[in-house]
Amino acid sequence: MKLFGTDGVRGKAGVKVTALNSMRLAMATGIYFREFKNTNKILVGKDTRRSGYMIENAIVSGLTAVGFDVIQIGPMPTPAVAFLTHSMRCDAGIMISASHNPFFDNGVKFFDGDGNKLDRTKEEAIEKIYNNLELIEESQVIDKYIGKSKRIDDVIGRYIVHIKNSFPENLSLQKLRVVIDCANGAGYKVAPAILSELGADLIILGDSPDGFNINDNCGAMCPKTMAKAVVQYRADIGIALDGDADRLVVVDEKGDVVDGDKLMAVLAVHMKNQKTLKANCMVATVMSNQGLEDYLEKKDIKLYRSAVGDKHVVELMHQKGTNFGGEQSGHIIFSDYAKTGDGISSALQALAYLIISKQKASKAFNPYDSYPQKLVNLFIHDKKDFTKIAGYNELIKEIKSKGLRELFRYSGTENKIRLLIEGKDKKIVNMMMEKTVKFFKKVLI
Repeated sequence: MKLFGTDGVRGKAGVKVTALNSMRLAMATGIYFREFKNTNKILVGKDTRRSGYMIENAIVSGLTAVGFDVIQIGPMPTPAVAFLTHSMRCDAGIMISASHNPFFDNGVKFFDGDGNKLDRTKEEAIEKIYNNLELIEESQVIDKYIGKSKRIDDVIGRYIVHIKNSFPENLSLQKLRVVIDCANGAGYKVAPAILSELGADLIILGDSPDGFNINDNCGAMCPKTMAKAVVQYRADIGIALDGDADRLVVVDEKGDVVDGDKLMAVLAVHMKNQKTLKANCMVATVMSNQGLEDYLEKKDIKLYRSAVGDKHVVELMHQKGTNFGGEQSGHIIFSDYAKTGDGISSALQALAYLIISKQKASKAFNPYDSYPQKLVNLFIHDKKDFTKIAGYNELIKEIKSKGLRELFRYSGTENKIRLLIEGKDKKIVNMMMEKTVKFFKKVLI
C-alpha cells in the first residue's frame, strides 16, 4: 500500500488510517529519526476530529515502543506544530489532521526538527521502514529504554506570542470589525485569541467543535457562511480557516470571496514596497492564474511556479531565495514567520495591508482582472497514466491550438481528477472544459 500522498498520509479513518497502521507508521517514523535525534523528543498535535483520539494514542504507543519521549499538545494548528517542534527542540513533529477533508477522514503530517515538512526522499525512507515488519519488530525497546509521554496544555501561549509578533507594532485592529470562521477545527481557540488581543471587533463562527462538524458548512471550504455574516454584521472583512488552520480564505465587505491569486499579488507588492520581499520574487503553483504573473511582471516581481502542494512551494522558495509564496487555494507562506502555510499569520498580513491601504477590502484586494479559468473536480474509479489513455494527446493538442493553458492532475489524497483550463476567451474555455469533462468521464468513470 502506498502511504504518502501530496501532504503526508491521509484517508478514511478506520480504513486506511487505522489504529494499527498509525502505530506502525509511528514506529517507522521513530526508527527513521533515531539517526538524527538530539533530545529524544517528538511533538504530537491534532485537529478536532473524533478519530484523532484513536490515532493519537496509537502514535504515542508506536513512538514510545521504539524509545522516543512524546510531547502531546492537543488541538493546535498545523503551523503551530511546525513552530513548536523547532521552538521546543524536538527531533520531529507529527500533526494528526486531514486538513480540509470531512470529519470521517484523517491523516498524519510530519516535520523534521527544524519544523520543515519532510521531502519525498525522507517520506520514501519512512515508507520503506513501514513495510519492513522484521525491522519494526526488532527495533522495539525494553526496560528503561521505553519512552514516556507528557501532555502540555500551555503551549498555546507560545504560539500566540509568536504570531502576534508578525503583526506590525505600530498598527492596531481596533477600527476593524472582523468575522472569523474557525471551521470548528484546530484554530478554534488560538485564532480568536490572537485577533482579540490585537483589538479587533470580532464576530466568531465555527468555534464549537464536536468531533464531527469540522469543515461542515463552515470555514474555508464553505465561505458563504462567513460571507453572510460579513454582510449581516456590516463587517470590514471576513477570514476563514480550514480544519487545521494552514489555509486562509478572505471575504470582502460586500461578501465576495477574494481570489487567492489576487490576495497573494497585493501582499507581494506590499512586501516589495516595504522592502521586505527577498530576491524580488515569489513562488506560486502551476494552478495560479496567468493574470497573477502578468500583474507581478508589471511591478517588476518575478513569479516562479512549483508543483501543487505547499511543501513544493516552500522548497522552491528556498531555491530562489525568497520569503514569500503560496497557493491559489489559500496556503500562503511568509517564511519570516512560519515554516509552512499559516492561515492566521497570513490573515494578519492581509489585515495589516488593509489598514495601510486605507481602502475597502473589495478595492484593496482586487488589483487586476484574472483570465477566465475553469476548474472541475471529478470523482473517478481509476488513476490511469494520462499518456496511455487513447485520445489524450489529441485532446491536449486541441486545447493548446485554441491558445488555452491546461492542467490535469490526480488528487494525492482522494479518488479525484482535477481539471483546469484557462484562457482569454471565457466561451472557448467553457466549451473546451465541457469537452474535457466528457472525455475523462468516458475513460475514467
